[in-house]
Amino acid sequence: MQAAIIFGSRSDTPVMKKAAEVLREFGVEFSSHILSAHRTPELLRETVGQLEERGVEVIIAGAGLAAHLPGVIASQTLIPVIGVPVASGGLGGLDALLSVVQMPKPVPVATVGVDNGANAGYLACRILALKYPDMKERLRAFESGMRTGYGEIDAGGILL
Repeated sequence: MQAAIIFGSRSDTPVMKKAAEVLREFGVEFSSHILSAHRTPELLRETVGQLEERGVEVIIAGAGLAAHLPGVIASQTLIPVIGVPVASGGLGGLDALLSVVQMPKPVPVATVGVDNGANAGYLACRILALKYPDMKERLRAFESGMRTGYGEIDAGGILL
């Protein structure tokens, strides 16, 4: 199982670190790259080609402002791309969200919430679980553990 995390600027690190933490938690091997769709387009294209050659199966891409990075990556590969809109600038991430979620046909990018790198990691694991039964079992165990403590309340329905 291999994934890649690509983000457009060093300032995106705190958000994208959350994706890395989830991938580590579930035992997914990954590489991380700081590449800009606008400032390093040739290096981005070269890197995406290398990721394909290495067998990377899912890419998490985060960027703020115009946030073209996830879409540019998706236009260069058939590897599923999960976009993470990063809040920066004066619009609180709305500009990034709209840039990532409004991709033209036939260049899809799965999109998670603004600054939600963790959900990108979980979605990447779910994509990998389609191929890897052990990942599916890890996710089942994780979700089962999440559900403990919910349900019927004793003591006449009063939470103590």
